[in-house]
Amino acid sequence: MTSTLTSPSADRAVSARSGAVPRRRTRLLALPEVRWAAAATVLFLLALPLQFAGAPAWTWGPLYALAYATGGWEPGWEGLKALKDKTLDVDLLMVVAALGAASIGQVMDGALLIVIFATSGALEALATARTADSVRGLLDLAPATATRIGPDGTEQTVPVEELAVGDTVLVRPGERVGADGRVLDGASEVDQATITGEPLPAAKQQGDEVFAGTLNGTGALRVRVERDASDSVIARIVRMVQEASETKAPTQLFIEKVEQRYSLGMVAATLAVFGVPLAFGEEFSEALLRAMTFMIVASPCAVVLATMPPLLSAIANAGRHGVLVKSAVAMERLGQVDAVALDKTGTLTEGTPRVTDVRPLPGRGLDEDALLTLAAAAEHPSEHPLARAVVAAAHERRLELPTAQDFASAPGVGVQALVDGRTVEVGAPARLLDSVDGDGSPVAALAEELEQSGRTAVLVVVDGAPAGILGIADRLRPDAAATVASLTALTGTAPILLTGDNPRAAARLAAEAGIEDVRAGLLPQDKTGAVREWEGAGRKVMVVGDGVNDAPALAAAHIGVAMGRAGSDLALETADAVIVRDELAAVPTTVALSRRARKLVVQNLVIAGVFIAGLVTWDLVGTLPLPLGVAGHEGSTVLVGLNGLRLLREAAWQRAATDGTDREAD
Repeated sequence: MTSTLTSPSADRAVSARSGAVPRRRTRLLALPEVRWAAAATVLFLLALPLQFAGAPAWTWGPLYALAYATGGWEPGWEGLKALKDKTLDVDLLMVVAALGAASIGQVMDGALLIVIFATSGALEALATARTADSVRGLLDLAPATATRIGPDGTEQTVPVEELAVGDTVLVRPGERVGADGRVLDGASEVDQATITGEPLPAAKQQGDEVFAGTLNGTGALRVRVERDASDSVIARIVRMVQEASETKAPTQLFIEKVEQRYSLGMVAATLAVFGVPLAFGEEFSEALLRAMTFMIVASPCAVVLATMPPLLSAIANAGRHGVLVKSAVAMERLGQVDAVALDKTGTLTEGTPRVTDVRPLPGRGLDEDALLTLAAAAEHPSEHPLARAVVAAAHERRLELPTAQDFASAPGVGVQALVDGRTVEVGAPARLLDSVDGDGSPVAALAEELEQSGRTAVLVVVDGAPAGILGIADRLRPDAAATVASLTALTGTAPILLTGDNPRAAARLAAEAGIEDVRAGLLPQDKTGAVREWEGAGRKVMVVGDGVNDAPALAAAHIGVAMGRAGSDLALETADAVIVRDELAAVPTTVALSRRARKLVVQNLVIAGVFIAGLVTWDLVGTLPLPLGVAGHEGSTVLVGLNGLRLLREAAWQRAATDGTDREAD
């Protein structure tokens, strides 16, 4: 972290003040794995049409040879290094099988195997690099510099890493907070969605805590630093993501779990098939041909294709429906989940506050539309999210808003303006009631009622007297309740809600969505702790979230899913899958599709196993002609490949979409 924070630049400081987070992405071709895989693929695609067109072997043979070299040298080298450590892995076995195929004339089949493995390695390297990019980019949320106030009141701009506990910093309107601390003086609203996930800015005044990287609103704050830069909440989020990614169990496809035994067994068996008959007097050429045939028919090509096509087909199908699953491992893991943890803001909800209640007070001569018109006109010049919600509600009702004059905004209190000759104030009831005429207890009771139900109450005062109350809340996604029910049916366990929002708002939304287990007011480390607790009990947890504060939990979970439309860069890169179209209902559908893919993998392994066993038995007991052995081996490969491609069809997604519904009905 220090190396990033100690290299400030003017551009970064400007970005921090403006609220933008610069992107630092590793270029695709900067990764050697990608370059080698791309070269192998291009060479293969150049050779293939030449071979099929009947061109002389000298035109396409060298191209295949170069494809073998560019795509196979790295896994071959890694396999040799593993062999040096007395370990035989499937990478080396794949290279040997490809070379064996080439030695008996099946050059194209071997090249295809090399290209598949090189591409898989490139995708893994790219995913790792992009995750590292996003973690580094998170540090850019914290500004490079801060304004430190000296004992004599002078202001000095210093790098944030030079701030010490006890220093006082000035945070101007629109700036990001430079350090974790506590407000000494001033009032403002601070957007802390990156830390807590709250959809609305939090009002801050003397004594309140603020976090580095959060965005200040329209007021100025004097903040006493309480944590070093290396110990800020945003720095701890970075460390948690890195630690969770490093300590996560090694990801393996099902077939890779038995690669060592299979590899050793196949090599030993091939040597035995060659050596034993030779020892009993069989001709060298015949023994070699039998061993070569055995190696071909027993090679894991069909087994590898038994695993990959169903998973890749499921990935492609999900991609067509707006779900990006980043790897075959991730697709396999999606089908294993038996517990789900959901974020609230931006995941279960739309992430945008909306007016839910318009309550004019009796005897004030205003109906709902008139009250909303005055409030929206007064709020129209404001940039506050609550103001935008009020104006949007008026537009939805097609109300014409008069022009506001003498507009003024007081951070933490509200706004005041002259609308059609009437003085209109809109803001927090607790702050405005002190200045209104008459008994404010009925208004306070109404505001308390709305807030108890999880809404934010906004008081409208007209000419010094309370005129009505507006209730504002984040709205549940239309498909949230159905998604929760489907996930419950698929996993056998109701999802839990993990949120940094306040308990009342969380409880209200959870009740509407059908969730009973609610954990609110959580910081990122609390979310991660809850996931680790569940995983420690033997559950395979899927976390669905969208914010920076969700990233550590996404990394720690068995599988992490990010909502794509408003998701933070860190969440999108940390997650194993991204819901690009922001349709929450796609989550259970993708889980069901993954389970269908896993069933096809098992089917394909049975098919491949039957073919391999039959051909091997024929070769050992009788005399299996080499061309027939190759045909049988390639036939099984084609068969399992076609079986796996069934998940490409639109009907596969539709059936997966009904799986959760059918289980729920049962």
